[in-house]
Amino acid sequence: MKVYLNGEVLAESTETIVVEGNHYFPPSSVNKELFTDSTTSTTCPWKGVASYYGADVNGKVVNDVAWYYPTPSAKAEHIKDYVAFYKNKVTFE
Repeated sequence: MKVYLNGEVLAESTETIVVEGNHYFPPSSVNKELFTDSTTSTTCPWKGVASYYGADVNGKVVNDVAWYYPTPSAKAEHIKDYVAFYKNKVTFE
């Protein structure tokens, strides 16, 4: 599976983990050079507090394009630092 934004690959992996219909990409499969840190955070009742990334790709800036759980709950430990993307902000292949 690949994730694109403005013609660039943000992430690519054959080993994503699907949780609640979202593909979570291993940290090593994500092109973090294209990411910007975000101050946004949200809380999932069972996964914990999510942190967000924005992206700046070839002049196209997208805020909060992806999220991850740096310190997930015990139930979500298997997706620690894995990155998921908003389906309406990127292209999946």
